[in-house]
Amino acid sequence: MTKRGAADRRPDRAELEKLMSADLRALTAQADRIGRHFARGHDVSGSDFHALLHIMVAETTETPLTLAQLRQRMDLSAPAITYLVDRMIDSGHIRREADPADRRKSLLRYEKSGMALARAYFTPLGGEVRSAMADLPDRDLAAAHRVFTAMIAAMTTFEAKAAKQAESSATGAKRGPVNSRRRVVR
Repeated sequence: MTKRGAADRRPDRAELEKLMSADLRALTAQADRIGRHFARGHDVSGSDFHALLHIMVAETTETPLTLAQLRQRMDLSAPAITYLVDRMIDSGHIRREADPADRRKSLLRYEKSGMALARAYFTPLGGEVRSAMADLPDRDLAAAHRVFTAMIAAMTTFEAKAAKQAESSATGAKRGPVNSRRRVVR
């Protein structure tokens, strides 16, 4: 805390929430910069990296993405997502795998070589994070995990509402503008 005397008192809940929101923004910005370094160093575009990140998150939660789900998460057209995925398959980062629940669909999975590349790059980051948290007690890590889980849930809810609002705005735009001026005929 930078305010004079702030160290003498405990921050209230509103201040803590503000600090955590600022921390989340800083973490997101730093992660974006690290992702850009990875992308430049491994000849992938920013969009490719974001796609790889979505695929990685889905694999981590054991819910691999379909092409349609990745398209929705990245807000790309069908031709654009197909081109992006084909390019990442050709470069050896990912593969398509038949969906065991519906063989008409395919799941996007990391290729072993793509996963090895990501691990080689990001393992040192994991070491830095472990080192930075080494002195924190497990109860603090558990509390931080609960906070991250709550923040992710809030962001997911917000994103769903924003997507719904954007969709209804787009639907309204397709119908044409609404003339807000009424013409008075005398």
